[in-house]
Formats: sequence, structure tokens, C-alpha cells
Amino acid sequence: MKFVAFERAKQGTGASRRLRNSGKTPGIVYGGEGQPQLIELDHNALWHALKKEAFHSSILEMDLAGSVTKVLLRDVQYHPYKQLVQHVDFQRVDARTRLTVKVPLHFKGEEESEAVKLHQNLVNHVMTEIEISVLPADLPEFIEVDLSGLAAGGTVHLADIKLPGRAKAITHGKPNPVIVSAVAPVVEEEAPAAAPAPAAEPAKGKGKKK
Repeated sequence: MKFVAFERAKQGTGASRRLRNSGKTPGIVYGGEGQPQLIELDHNALWHALKKEAFHSSILEMDLAGSVTKVLLRDVQYHPYKQLVQHVDFQRVDARTRLTVKVPLHFKGEEESEAVKLHQNLVNHVMTEIEISVLPADLPEFIEVDLSGLAAGGTVHLADIKLPGRAKAITHGKPNPVIVSAVAPVVEEEAPAAAPAPAAEPAKGKGKKK
């Protein structure tokens, strides 16, 4: 994906506030061999771009003053309650340097699996993204997980997923975490019908003496 950025000369709270009021979003580009550089982006264009999954997980082409640089989105700061992006951070990408990136998982084949089709299992997506160390050339927009072979009560672990290129998963101490699990539906047992209450005997009234 490609986006346009503009050089930003002023910094500080007041300057950033004036920038936002004019429909722009302040940002910064850092990393690589260059110095950190202040930038600004059109807020509406940025807002729509942030709705696309690929903008968060793929290498982007930033057009700045006619020069195109490959970057990766690293941080987005939103307003607490307004639909407003307050600041964005981008990292320059070096083709020879590995990146640490969180990549979304896309699941397919769930409805055709034995777990769902024959046993009506509930499929629990334990993880919806994984963190990987990868060279920029091998970075995928997403990783596809095929669940068509999922058995009843079965699980899919990280080791079952094929990672792209020379990518390595980062598990933070968990050797082979569960990605997906199939769980049998809970069947509620009907409570036994309550026995009918015995009919109340009619009260014995005192008869009138004749």
C-alpha cells in the first residue's frame, strides 16, 4: 500500500493541536540509517487507511516530497472518545534487517470440518494473530489457517501452521501454544417434571342440626 506524507517543521503540543484542527495528523518516521523525521498526513485519508488490515501488517510505501520509502506502521494513538487519530509512528524498513511484527490469522474450512459438520463443535479462536520475526521480503499481510481437518474436540497448535519464508514465531516462553480448539456444545439436561401436588382435602364443615 502507498500513502502520501508531508514534511512537518513545527513540533510541540500547540503546533500539533493546530495541525489536527486543520484536518492533519502529526507523525514521525524513525529507524534505518536516517534521523527521525517529523511528518504530517491527511487525517481523512489516514482514517480510511487504518480500517484496512493490510495497513497494519504489511510493508507500506511512503511518498514524502517525491521520494518513496518503505516503512511499517508501528503505533497509532487515538482520541479517547472522538473519531480522531492523534499521532502515528512509522519505522523505516531495511531489507537486510529482520522485523518483529504481529500478523493476523485468517481461518478457512471451519464449516467443512468434522468438528463442526458432524459433531456441531464450537470452534474457539484462541489466537487471532501471532508475532513473528521476519525479513521484510517475507512479511505476509496475513497467515492462513486451514481448519478443514479439525477433528471433534481437536486443537490446532502453532507448530501446525506453515510460516512464510524464513519467518520465526515468537512465543514468549510458550513452546507450542494452542491456536484453535474445538469444544463439544453444552447440552442442557431437562429437569425432571415435578410431581403433581396432592389434592387438598376439603375442609370438614360442621353440619346443621335438624
